[in-house]
Amino acid sequence: MRRSSSTLTRLLGVVAGLALAVAGAVAVAAPAQAATLTQVTGFGSNPGNLAMYAYRPDGLPANSPAVVLLHGCTQNASGYFANSGWQKYADQWKFALIVAQQPAGNNANSCFNFFEAGDTTRGQGEALSIKQMVDHAKTNYGVNGSRVYVSGLSAGGAMSAVMLATYPDVFAAGSIIAGIPYRCATSMVNAFSCMSPGADKTPAAWGDLVRGAYSGYTGPRPRVAIWHGTSDYTVVPLNGTESRDQWTNVRGVSQTPTSTSSLPGNTSLEVYGNDDVRLYRISGMGHGTPVDPGSAAEQCGTAGAYFLDSICSTYRDALFFGLNGGGTNPTPTPTVTPTPTPTATPTTPPTCVTASNYAHVAAGRAYQSGGYAYANGSNQRMGLYNTFYTSALKQTAPNHWVIGC
Repeated sequence: MRRSSSTLTRLLGVVAGLALAVAGAVAVAAPAQAATLTQVTGFGSNPGNLAMYAYRPDGLPANSPAVVLLHGCTQNASGYFANSGWQKYADQWKFALIVAQQPAGNNANSCFNFFEAGDTTRGQGEALSIKQMVDHAKTNYGVNGSRVYVSGLSAGGAMSAVMLATYPDVFAAGSIIAGIPYRCATSMVNAFSCMSPGADKTPAAWGDLVRGAYSGYTGPRPRVAIWHGTSDYTVVPLNGTESRDQWTNVRGVSQTPTSTSSLPGNTSLEVYGNDDVRLYRISGMGHGTPVDPGSAAEQCGTAGAYFLDSICSTYRDALFFGLNGGGTNPTPTPTVTPTPTPTATPTTPPTCVTASNYAHVAAGRAYQSGGYAYANGSNQRMGLYNTFYTSALKQTAPNHWVIGC
């Protein structure tokens, strides 16, 4: 029987994702096809006692890529699969999805144990279980071993960094969403100090932690995309910058971006080296996976608790991984997507939400500064940032809210 920490239960439940509990209940309509997310048993010795789920789109050809998905605390495989938008692109571009699930027996809040040495070391625990899922997919699904990727949110984002560090020979690239650098946390206690206020190390010090995860390895290192909301008060934005420092150092490129650009959803993109590392900063966004519900090519996901309506991170990551047939850059279409969005909004009733200012910030509709809450987009001051002040916010555009309904 695996360990279960009562202290971790209390702290991670309050700090790292209690609001995620409802995320698994938010569902997105699946396309009319036979392919479904299916649990897989007997995929290996499974020392981490994880559950494996797989999604293979209809018509999946041999030698296809695969993406490993790692959910956040109190989430599960089906909820993250349904709401993150990955199914859309797996169906469209024909790649497999491997979704790991953390049972409550390992961690009462279903958080991957990103802070436990026994689960974050090559050849051990949860890290080895995830690697065995990939091995199973390569053997049984015909997955291309040179085109395997990983993405995760929060504790899953931290675990994504673990997999990139411990198995650079398995993963070609990965995505860390609202996560922390590899080996920032090595115990339950300092896991929370890494989350907030964060840890500041030199790029070389961060890089050495990754290099030490597979001593003597001289092969290529994964490319990495990092996503962080500027109003994330659960895993503070410093972690995005420190993760940037870690992976640019590992890839041997400068911490000065080679290019910067503005994207939809109040998102800025910094590219490092020859597209070795990407850092996406979403202005005003809280803690969660960025999604952008809609039917356009670059839209995906379902908004809900910790699936925050801003930009489709999955679309950008799929392009970064080259899952659209090898291209890594967005087509010109995304640059014009802000234009049709405002013209379409009058055809549907605006979204109005009345909640405490604290709840608005937690859900990503507002941000806090100097003890006050401000609406995302309009920057209107809503009053004190606490649970006693209530505001009504109306969404007038993606990630743009105004006071009053």
